Amino acid sequence: METLSDSEKDVFRDSVVKFLDKEVLPFYGEWERQEIWPRDLWLRLGESGFLCIDQPVEYGGYGASFELNCIVVHEIAKAGLGALASGVSVHSDIVAPYILHLGSEEQKQRILPGMVTGEVVGAIAMTEPGAGSDLQNITTSAIRDGDVYIINGAKTFITNGQHCDVVIVAAKTDPKAGSRGMTLFTMDCDSLGFERGRNLEKVGLSSGDTSEMSFSDVRLPVAEILGGEGEGFANLMNELPRERLILGVGCVGAADGILEQTVAYVTERKAFGEPLSRFQNTRFELADVKTEIELNRALVEKCIDKYVDGSLTTEEASMVKLASSEMQGKVVDRCLQLFGGYGYMKEYPIARAYVDARVQRIYGGTSEVMKELIARSLVGR
Repeated sequence: METLSDSEKDVFRDSVVKFLDKEVLPFYGEWERQEIWPRDLWLRLGESGFLCIDQPVEYGGYGASFELNCIVVHEIAKAGLGALASGVSVHSDIVAPYILHLGSEEQKQRILPGMVTGEVVGAIAMTEPGAGSDLQNITTSAIRDGDVYIINGAKTFITNGQHCDVVIVAAKTDPKAGSRGMTLFTMDCDSLGFERGRNLEKVGLSSGDTSEMSFSDVRLPVAEILGGEGEGFANLMNELPRERLILGVGCVGAADGILEQTVAYVTERKAFGEPLSRFQNTRFELADVKTEIELNRALVEKCIDKYVDGSLTTEEASMVKLASSEMQGKVVDRCLQLFGGYGYMKEYPIARAYVDARVQRIYGGTSEVMKELIARSLVGR
C-alpha cells in the first residue's frame, strides 16, 4: 500500500471538513433533538468516499490506507459530532474489517460493496442485557437444524441499530464449551424473526441510533457463519485492537475540538475588564490540557503505525483506549469550567461535548477492563 504524503492527507482532511460544514453541522442540532440522523446521510457519506476507505478495490473499496479512516473519525469527532463518529467507526472500522478478515468470498462480495456506498449500514450485536464486557456469558443461542442455525436471544446497546441492514451476531453454538462455544454470524435485517427494539434514550450521543434487538427463531444458513463455528470469541479478541484504536483516534479528535472552542471563548470573554485568556489560571489550565492532548496524540499515532504494519498488540490498544478516553473526560471537564455558567447551557457545544464524552470510558471495553488487560501483560492472570 502506497504511503500518503502529508499534503495528500491534508487535501483529504479538507474534503472531510467541507463535507461536515455543508452536510452535517447546519442540521446536527435538530438531529440531536430528534435523537436520530436521517438514513440518507449514510448515502451521502458513501458518495463522498468517506466509508470503509481501506477496503480492497475488489470489494468496492478504495484500497486506501487505514490512516484515511482515522482522518474521517478524527475530523467528525473534532467537529463535536460524537454520535456520528461512533456510528461511522462501528460501520467502517469494526463491522467491515470483521467481514473482510473473517468472511467467505460470498459474504464479502455480497456485503462490503454496499457498505462502501452507504446502501448497506453495518452493526455488531455482542452486548446483552446480562453480559457486557464479559462476552463469555452471553446467552443468545444458535442451535443447528440441518443446514441452518436457529437464533434466539436479545441484544442491547447496539450502535446503528435502527439504520442497519446487516448485523454481525454473537451467539452460543455450544453453551458448555465456554469461550470455544461462541460463533459469529452475518444476518440480513429483513430476516424473519428479527425485531429492532426501541431507539434507546441516552445521556449523550443523542442523534446516534442505539437499539435493542431480539431474535425469535431466526433461521440463518450455515453459510452465514463468520470465521468458523466455535471461533467467535477468539475472532472478537483478534479484531478488538482496531476497535479500541479507532476509539482513541476519536477521543483525541474530540479533545482537539474542545480545546479549540475553549481558546476561542476565553480569548473573547471578559471578566473584570480583561479577557479570560489573560488570567494565569486560564493559561495554566490551557497549557495542561494541550500537553495531555499531545501526549495522547503521540501514543495514538504510534499505534496507528503499528496497526498498519501488523504489530499492534491487544495490550497496546488497551493502553490507547484507557489513556485517551480518560484524557477526553478530563479535558472537557476542565474546559467547561472555563466557560462558567455558559458551559452548562445546551446552546454551547461544550455542553454536548461534556455529556458525549462520558461513554468513552464505558463502551469498547470499560477503563477497568482495559487496566486488567494491561496488568495481565505484566504479571499474568
